[in-house]
Amino acid sequence: HLEGPFLNPSECGALDTKAFIEPTEYKFQELTEGFEDIVKIITIAPEIKGATSLIRNMSSKGIIVSMGHSDATYAEAETGFQAGAKGITHIFNAMRGFHHREPGIAGFGLLNQDIYIEVIADPYHLHVKTLDLIFKIKNPDRILIVSDSVKETKKRKDKRGGQGITDAAGRISGGCMTITESSKRLIEMGFHEGTITRCITKNPERYLFVR
Repeated sequence: HLEGPFLNPSECGALDTKAFIEPTEYKFQELTEGFEDIVKIITIAPEIKGATSLIRNMSSKGIIVSMGHSDATYAEAETGFQAGAKGITHIFNAMRGFHHREPGIAGFGLLNQDIYIEVIADPYHLHVKTLDLIFKIKNPDRILIVSDSVKETKKRKDKRGGQGITDAAGRISGGCMTITESSKRLIEMGFHEGTITRCITKNPERYLFVR
């Protein structure tokens, strides 16, 4: 999963904007040449110039396109989906949030029942009530529980993993709770065990065309 580099600098999160590039067919080919059997998913901000065309091209080549690090409106996210985008990267994080007059890309991810959404299910990235909202609204067959885990996960002493990882500027730069820990936490919180199990097994398999 290449989380970039065709992203919106205004929603960079902890990523270095100097590495962001314009979404062109040439840049895509340059980026993936020789790695066609490795690159499975690419995250792109659908609202930036050239994104719609590249989403269409990448999808036609078998790349799974996910939308994220984005300031897209609801309509712009819908355009990306219609062009071939299949998922949304870590919903609510590093993207335009929901507003009652403009539901944005986050609102599109919740309301569209066909697009997959990544959900970082630790206590640091998403409030418990936000998790509750997601599972109440979203088609459970399109929820992917992810860890957003970084290398510090292996080093941590806090076995709860709930504090997350921040950079020098205090920005969230990753999680340190594993998928197993996240799922156990959700089940202990009262979410249906069968649904959670599906979100870490069958749903990702389907998303990645494994089965």
